[in-house]
Amino acid sequence: MSTTGAIAHVTVKSPEQMQELGRRLAPLLRPGDLVLLTGELGAGKTTLTRGLGEGLGVRGAVTSPTFVIARVHPSLTGGPALVHVDAYRLGGGLDEMEDLDLDVSLPESVVVVEWGEGKVEELSEDRLHVVIGRAVGAEAPGGADGLVADDVDDVREVTVTGLGARWADAGLPALEAC
Repeated sequence: MSTTGAIAHVTVKSPEQMQELGRRLAPLLRPGDLVLLTGELGAGKTTLTRGLGEGLGVRGAVTSPTFVIARVHPSLTGGPALVHVDAYRLGGGLDEMEDLDLDVSLPESVVVVEWGEGKVEELSEDRLHVVIGRAVGAEAPGGADGLVADDVDDVREVTVTGLGARWADAGLPALEAC
């Protein structure tokens, strides 16, 4: 069973900041890393992945792989490729995911799986789980006093949790700065 290595909590106030969070997270990633993204539709999973792609220096526009299920973005800088998977339409757990050969891609790539919770954890004991939620109540702009900012719909609370020994000293808390 995986143990929690480190946790970072980040408030993101715009899509641009979500993409920037991805760019800041990218240098912490290395070949073999599995990243699970959890959040409702429109939460910012693909926007975060776009930032990861920029930070990793990969080829091609990072867009939602919803209808193709998985896209591979080769590195332009000699780093790992980015394999971007959307598991939303896959209901069969790891059995159905095995058809994508993610276990073959994982050792030399960074594999990011949207909607992967409960489906791909068995691929790696060490993994990063990113949960993106909308800020509500006292957490939202304007807080508990009821004054709501115009951009309240863009605010997200992002929790980045490293599971396994790989993430114990990987620098996740530095994501909270800024």
